[in-house]
Amino acid sequence: MDHFEANFDGLVGPTHNYAGLSFGNVASLNNADASSNPKAAAKQGLEKAKAIGQLGLVQGMLAPQERPDLYTLRRMGFSGSDADVLAKAAKQAPLLLNACCSASSMWTANAATVSPSSDTFDNKLHFTPANLVDKLHRSIEPITTSHILTATFNDSRYFSHHQHLPEHASFGDEGAANHTRLCGDYGHKGLELFVYGREATNPNSIQPKKYPARQTLEASQAIARSHGLNDAQTIFIQQNPAVIDQGVFHNDVIAVGNQNVLFYHEQAFLNTQEKLAEIQQKFTQTCNRPLHFIEVPTDKVSIQDAVSTYLFNTQIITLPSGEMAIIAPTNCAENPAVKAYLDEVVTLGTPIKQVHYFDVKQSMQNGGGPACLRLRVAMNAVEVAAVNPNTLMNDSLFTTLNIWVDKHYRDRLSINDLADPQLIIESRTALDELTQIMNLGSVYQFQR
Repeated sequence: MDHFEANFDGLVGPTHNYAGLSFGNVASLNNADASSNPKAAAKQGLEKAKAIGQLGLVQGMLAPQERPDLYTLRRMGFSGSDADVLAKAAKQAPLLLNACCSASSMWTANAATVSPSSDTFDNKLHFTPANLVDKLHRSIEPITTSHILTATFNDSRYFSHHQHLPEHASFGDEGAANHTRLCGDYGHKGLELFVYGREATNPNSIQPKKYPARQTLEASQAIARSHGLNDAQTIFIQQNPAVIDQGVFHNDVIAVGNQNVLFYHEQAFLNTQEKLAEIQQKFTQTCNRPLHFIEVPTDKVSIQDAVSTYLFNTQIITLPSGEMAIIAPTNCAENPAVKAYLDEVVTLGTPIKQVHYFDVKQSMQNGGGPACLRLRVAMNAVEVAAVNPNTLMNDSLFTTLNIWVDKHYRDRLSINDLADPQLIIESRTALDELTQIMNLGSVYQFQR
């Protein structure tokens, strides 16, 4: 194989906590104020990443961001020593402190939108960090995300890094969580699907009533332009506002695609049949392979079950054998309706032949499943060789990162602990050591 889809998983940060910051994310809200286990969360993520690598895929890791984010707290008017800043924020603006302690960068499906070199105008692999303007705790991520991506994909001969879109509601961008790529083979031209929740410049467009639509059409169009994608290879499709109001805050909570398979709930999109016809037409023109639509009916899996188990926030991966496998959270196996459907899906005559279950409950309780934890990067062998090798998973890195987690992470963290000045020291010490392990340079220095 000379073309791959690599998965770069987010390494869970030392301040992983349940502050319930994400309005519209049912799991995040339901578990607000519970105590978390950062050590267990990081180890669960590492176990999943190692297992994907052992299945024969290229697997990498993306570093977490520095939290507490004192740089942002100081910009918000808090001054004095680091301990003073934390104490003042805890007393005067506790919700702001919670936002500046969030470990949400672990969900790297929101880190960026990625277009492979086979699709782009200059035959380079393009990255645009998401601006994440809809949520304060995530809107502080893009600059550091850009530094981390650049330190990971650091050869300008092959990789093109864009600045995140303007930080305005009209250009709300949530990254790859609302982007799916279909193709024949990873190294050939593919079809890039951009799923949006609303049209910011069209006051008459259909929008959800209860929860926000985070991704805009305008943002999706801007990224397609900057990546140099042509019209024949792009489709813009609107998410069903009714499912957003039921907790489907990103498209990857209701649909997922891989190569020539699109796996989605029957209520996922607006104008479904029209858009599926457009996908079929463009796919046929671009890709020399049959396309499989797997539509999950409501009478087999309800929206509530899909959201609570993250059936669609699973990874669909192509194994070296050519068969596809679903990487699902153990929550799916614990739900009778969802487990029955997954048992059925491997018998439908599509490329999906296996289901593997992983315990990522620490992430799930905060609103992110297996697919949230990874950024998909379709690459050729030359591009893989150009990646920072210290970020690629192998037995040595797995062992080193587990030792690092054991050394630096707490096994219990409550909301009240976020004001502990010792947490700053622990987090910075951990990340300074991580920059040496992963050869990341000075990615955190601007925050200090």
